[in-house]
Amino acid sequence: MWPSGRTAVKNMGNARRNIVAFGDSLTYGYGAGRGQDFPTLLEQALGRPVINLGRNGETAIHAATRVEEALAYEPYMVLIEFGANDFMQSLPFEQSIAAMENMVDAVQAAGAVAVIVDTGGSSLMGKYTKAYKKIAREKQAGFVPGILDGIFGKRNMMSDQVHPNAAGYKIVAEKVEHAIKPYL
Repeated sequence: MWPSGRTAVKNMGNARRNIVAFGDSLTYGYGAGRGQDFPTLLEQALGRPVINLGRNGETAIHAATRVEEALAYEPYMVLIEFGANDFMQSLPFEQSIAAMENMVDAVQAAGAVAVIVDTGGSSLMGKYTKAYKKIAREKQAGFVPGILDGIFGKRNMMSDQVHPNAAGYKIVAEKVEHAIKPYL
């Protein structure tokens, strides 16, 4: 959700059912066992299909070239989670933000609800968070704030320095569920 909480988003209430989780290694579930990724846990909590299209190492800039893959599932909603790899690879910030805007536009043009999933977790990502909130507000997209906030850096919730473990992904799934429920 973005700041006002229950603000309507574009394409809410469309007749489709699938949710597509479109992201990087955090969506894929790197660092946790099979079935412990947040899309699988989200599917179990919501009782509706959540397709995991996470790819390890992917950036927003690259993902924008494969957004059609997500749209092929005729989704009700697409959870768009990118940015951390763009940051870690020092890719041009403006290009990463433009790619995110293009993905939101493509999802909305296809009649689905676009939801930006913000990584958070580190003050270094604050520039991305601010830009993502602005995109969500301007384009009437959903927004999930800081999925790694409260997890990042806590050894008992991390599989390595960047990725959650099963306990961390459980919290991520709960955060995403809480944020998107008003849009379902």
